[in-house]
Amino acid sequence: MTAFRVIIPDDEWSLLEFTQNDLPGVAVVNTSLHGFEPKEVFAWHLSLMLNFEELIDNGMPSQLEREIVDPFCERLESEIRGKDKQKPNALFLARITWNGTRELIWRVFDPELPHFHLQEIINSTPPEYPRTFDYQMDEDPEWKLAEWHLSHTGN
Repeated sequence: MTAFRVIIPDDEWSLLEFTQNDLPGVAVVNTSLHGFEPKEVFAWHLSLMLNFEELIDNGMPSQLEREIVDPFCERLESEIRGKDKQKPNALFLARITWNGTRELIWRVFDPELPHFHLQEIINSTPPEYPRTFDYQMDEDPEWKLAEWHLSHTGN
């Protein structure tokens, strides 16, 4: 196994407004991950898609919906990253709101940890989540799945 020296950058956020299929979208992207190396340490791309219920114009969530969903998203951001800030299991890449959905994206070191955690949440009784969600985790050591997010933030 190859040993790597990894320096975890402090988060830096950029706001990106976009239009896709004639609907507005908003992305908050962690631009500190531009040029991050060694990419292969966080070789897994985790995308979680949550479905909003209360919408206003153009598929955007209402204020009340954001008040319901945001605390859950913030909890997930923290739990998936892990407790050790110096050696996190995941780096938070982006939060995207578009067309009645919120997508949360991480770059992950050990995929089994967030998979197990998310399965526990999904199978919880009573449900520990305010809205339905699904997730997908793909091995992506070259960060190809993160290119759009990192290339559209002006850095």
